[in-house]
Amino acid sequence: MENLLQQIEGYRQEISSIQPNGAETLETYRIRFLGTKGIVKALFGEMKNVPAERKKEFGAILNDFKQFAEAKYEQWKAGLTSTEEQAGSVDLTLPGDPLNVGSRHPISLVRNEILSIFRRLGFSVAEGPEIEDDWHNFTALNLPENHPARDMQDTFYLHRSPDWLLRTHTSNVQIREMEKGKLPIRIVNPGRVYRNETISARAHCFFHQVEGLYIDEHVSFADLKQTLYFFVQELFGRDVKIRFRPSYFPFTEPSAEMDISCLICNGKGCNVCKHTGWVEILGCGMVHPQVLENCGIDSNKYTGYAFGMGIERITMLKYQINDLRLFSENDVRFLEQFTASL
Repeated sequence: MENLLQQIEGYRQEISSIQPNGAETLETYRIRFLGTKGIVKALFGEMKNVPAERKKEFGAILNDFKQFAEAKYEQWKAGLTSTEEQAGSVDLTLPGDPLNVGSRHPISLVRNEILSIFRRLGFSVAEGPEIEDDWHNFTALNLPENHPARDMQDTFYLHRSPDWLLRTHTSNVQIREMEKGKLPIRIVNPGRVYRNETISARAHCFFHQVEGLYIDEHVSFADLKQTLYFFVQELFGRDVKIRFRPSYFPFTEPSAEMDISCLICNGKGCNVCKHTGWVEILGCGMVHPQVLENCGIDSNKYTGYAFGMGIERITMLKYQINDLRLFSENDVRFLEQFTASL
């Protein structure tokens, strides 16, 4: 019995001194100590020679030794596997992997370019809330309750209060600026707007606008036209064709829509221009006197013009994109194409 205990202690010291340096050494250890004909198995075979009154004591010592030998094996095995994986998967002498460069969304690129053009003309940027009340979104813009022009915009109303809604245009910012009474006013107001429309290649239930407003004494329609001519030529180049068409908006009088020659099909006809060769890019006109009066501005002294455009449509023309839905699908393959535009 004492000889067995001395042998176990000797094996324990031997295991503690082992420094395995590879898979081959580790396997040799496993066979010698933990194999079917190994030392641990042989020591358990000696239980039959141990006196009955000491079997419990010897069994506990054997179990402790077995756990010690197995723990050492697992420890060495884990260390060896980690070292091999590290050595096999990473070459520390190679240069690091380059980081992917992000890009601005095409809508943001065009929005910033539009604002930059109007800043050069002396316009400042104003923004306002996307959740708006009926007065600032409709009534102050000469759209009283039951006015038929309200049907032109299918509105998202808030369920708890029909007097509050998701704004259908950024004109609410213009009303808020006019109510401040600080004249003259020369602003552009970008932002997201919402309309309950069927999603297609040309329309979405949310999109982005940039609207402009200039109010001062002696402002004329000629001032409006020259401002927009400059804007279009700066954004699309001097070769683009431009035309104005009479239109109707309840908040401007007279009103017009501005078309440019389709840059996607070069005037030959496509789904974006509805096969006409022309694309309407914005609406504009002289601010209706009633809108000025609604905001406390003397319409006999002051006049002004306003315009508004959808950024998505401008972006489609500028980058020759034929499906508006691409802007909101978050397809990295599409967005990565604009990295060079940063």
